[in-house]
Amino acid sequence: MRPQDAELPVVIVGAGAAGLMAAIFAASGPRPVLLLEGTERPGQKILISGGGRCNVLPSRCLPSDFVSDGSPHLVAKILRAWPLDAVRRFFEEDLGVPLRLEAETGKLFPVADRARSVLDALLTAVSRRGVHLRLGARMTGLVQGDAWQVQLAGGETIAAGRVILATGGLSVPATGSDGAGLNVARALGHAMVDTYPALVPLTGSNPAHHALAGISLPVSLTAALPGDKRVFESRGGLLFTHRGYSGPAVLNMSHVAVRSTFVGGPRPPICVAWTTLDESAWDGKLRAARGLLLPVLRDYLPERLAVQLLEEAGLLRADASQLQRDERRRLVDLLTHYPLPWSGHEGYRVAEVTGGGVSLAEVNPASLQSRRAPGLYLCGEMLDAFGPIGGYNFLWGWVSGRIAGLAGNQE
Repeated sequence: MRPQDAELPVVIVGAGAAGLMAAIFAASGPRPVLLLEGTERPGQKILISGGGRCNVLPSRCLPSDFVSDGSPHLVAKILRAWPLDAVRRFFEEDLGVPLRLEAETGKLFPVADRARSVLDALLTAVSRRGVHLRLGARMTGLVQGDAWQVQLAGGETIAAGRVILATGGLSVPATGSDGAGLNVARALGHAMVDTYPALVPLTGSNPAHHALAGISLPVSLTAALPGDKRVFESRGGLLFTHRGYSGPAVLNMSHVAVRSTFVGGPRPPICVAWTTLDESAWDGKLRAARGLLLPVLRDYLPERLAVQLLEEAGLLRADASQLQRDERRRLVDLLTHYPLPWSGHEGYRVAEVTGGGVSLAEVNPASLQSRRAPGLYLCGEMLDAFGPIGGYNFLWGWVSGRIAGLAGNQE
């Protein structure tokens, strides 16, 4: 930027998790900071997260927890810029939001158990640092020149010395996620990873499973992509719904299924182990059983699911002591490698995050400044990286927002 542009503001587009954090840290620099939010309500995803409680952070995090087409080294470098313990201290000591561990899930929630307490603390910090927040200011375009020109709906244009895009992706469009930032990044020539809904419930094609709606149990899911040596695994709860499958294990595995429907290629099979017992353990239990098989399965599974598996095996009324080898093998396979009959997904409407986005190779990991457009910074869900449920995606938003905010308002 030219010297005469030195007083132009840093304009941050998007007042979600990443944008609010970017504004807080950009405010320490020499330029004034303007935060634009396209809706009338900032931080809507913060308010609805965690069932209205806001899962602020995970209690542990590894870079390998994140999904990205980019280099794992880049993901790790971005996350190391603000370690998890330091992020927690910032919330507790700087923002005054004490956090508590939910031991059974490993998630960190505000002690107040209210997402509003988190958003209010962020907005207070933004205000106290002198950031000007404008609501109902929807970006429609961004023009690069001697100074940036941020174009708004209604025809207004704002001149900016630096621009930080934190507009999120396409998930939960009711909160204002319209892909505007992704469109701008694409128009400026950035390489993009095709976007798709992630952390999303899957729909199912088995009517008998729809009748199991409401049943929830811990499972292990595995999937192997054709032509890929990696095996994806996801452990946690599976919930049968009236349309298919949800729960942490399904949401965390969903990207493997969903991406194939968006970018093409064969649909990967997903297999379920309904219990922690392996093939050998189940084989031993079935060999030792006497009488009907239902009481054996019922010790480990909800009864309705046990009945369904036995019906699929054709063994609901079978005598355990009379099982043939192939019958026992068939039931063991259904208990340990059940092919989940997924047929689709619930889409962006309910997806917790957007997979894909701006390639990580397009930004400097130390600053998140665009390699194609100096003076432009990208953060949050716009970038091609997301983590599992449990606060990981808020962590990515907080960390990447801070990096962009600090770097975007330096001399």
